Amino acid sequence: MPNESYLPSLSEKKQYVKSMFDRVASRYDFLNHLLSLGIDIYWRRQALKLINFQMNPRLLDLATGTGDVAVAAVKNGARKVVGVDLSHGMLIYGHEKIRKKNLHQQIFMVCGEAEKLPLPDGCVDAATIAFGIRNVEDIPKSLSEMARVLTGSGIVVILEFSMPRLPVFKQLYKLYFEKILPAVGSLFSSDKKAYHYLPNSVMKFPEREAFKQLLENTGFANVRYFDMTLGIVTVYCGIKL
Repeated sequence: MPNESYLPSLSEKKQYVKSMFDRVASRYDFLNHLLSLGIDIYWRRQALKLINFQMNPRLLDLATGTGDVAVAAVKNGARKVVGVDLSHGMLIYGHEKIRKKNLHQQIFMVCGEAEKLPLPDGCVDAATIAFGIRNVEDIPKSLSEMARVLTGSGIVVILEFSMPRLPVFKQLYKLYFEKILPAVGSLFSSDKKAYHYLPNSVMKFPEREAFKQLLENTGFANVRYFDMTLGIVTVYCGIKL
């Protein structure tokens, strides 16, 4: 069971998540790659393969963080990417990354809430969110907002952690997730709560069939999902009705 002391109440969640990511921003990329053994790069790459980049799409990357998905999308052929994130701290490092890669003409980063996107209706052809949907305060509202800003037949691609289904691997993964990951994360970031929040938030997330139903209920059709790396993560995609 999740340790409830590391889970904020719904009313506190938005500010809690914002403050947490502001605190860990300087070490976020390093710890992402360290704690996933670099596999996070592969996960993002595979998720983006679901988008038809031959059409030079305009793309929203929600919970963009430091911009890894946004950068990869441009390299794949996206015409323009708008990255939206709640955390000013994460966006500071994202802006610097984009500047160094000279992608400021194609990637625009905006501070905003998932439940009230600062974008007009039907302005993007694809929308992505990698490891961020479980952190939003109101998941259905955020999914509805993603549908709102998509063009007709636009695609949403969501990458999120899951719990493995194979019994033995699931137990080993839970041991890593609940004990080793928080210890290593706290050692490098000096933020104990952030890396306890991660496994607890994953265990509370409505994964696979439950999340597929949420997508269908909020304006998406042809929803499907598939697991990667023995079920550590799941990729969901759907088409705007």
